[in-house]
Amino acid sequence: MVRNQLIGIFFISLFMFTSCKDKSTSTKPAKQATKILRDTIQKDSVETKTEKAEFVLTEENVIPFFFDYEKELKENKVKITTNLGSFTLQLYDNVPYHRANFVYLAKKGYFDNTLFHRVVKDFIIQGGNADNIETGQKRREIGRYLLPPDTKKGYKHDRGTISMPSSELDNPHKLASPFEFFIVVQSPGAYHLDKNYTAFGKVIEGMDVVDLINKQPVEQGDWPVQNIYILKAEAF
Repeated sequence: MVRNQLIGIFFISLFMFTSCKDKSTSTKPAKQATKILRDTIQKDSVETKTEKAEFVLTEENVIPFFFDYEKELKENKVKITTNLGSFTLQLYDNVPYHRANFVYLAKKGYFDNTLFHRVVKDFIIQGGNADNIETGQKRREIGRYLLPPDTKKGYKHDRGTISMPSSELDNPHKLASPFEFFIVVQSPGAYHLDKNYTAFGKVIEGMDVVDLINKQPVEQGDWPVQNIYILKAEAF
């Protein structure tokens, strides 16, 4: 009887030991799974996306950029729509940097909502600037740069010619201010400008609108009394 009881106790102890061993062994994969899961979460939580920096034109990259840009450029006309009407410009193919710059700015929407901010009677109208925040922001996003003069192609500042003013900063080489332009109204032309400014196109349609802009009343400093808006510039 006692022997049978001892045998029973032995088998019960053996069963309990085996159960504990299996239970202990079964917890190991759970710990490994928890570690793998934690590593995966940490890896996924790391920000892997990097924002591409916006391209900005500078004095260093502007010439190489427009050199390549002009190679693929098919547009050589720009239609300027103002609140007084519209006119169309033909841009010269062999004045590459100025043509490329003007088309680039038009396609970027820079000229939209700028002004003809200077009107000199029977001489020129000048546009591409404005005193609003939007225009300043556009200039910052496009970049800070000047363009070298290109005055030896034989183009004159005839009536209807579009040209680019020089920067008013310390500028002995007459580098052009790329965001502004002027159109000659004087007849037959303003030829004293030929050696100092780059003519890069001409009005081929809508010269009557250019004349109308030039006839608007102005304040001191040649600023029009009523704003003359460039609503849109379309390259084609």
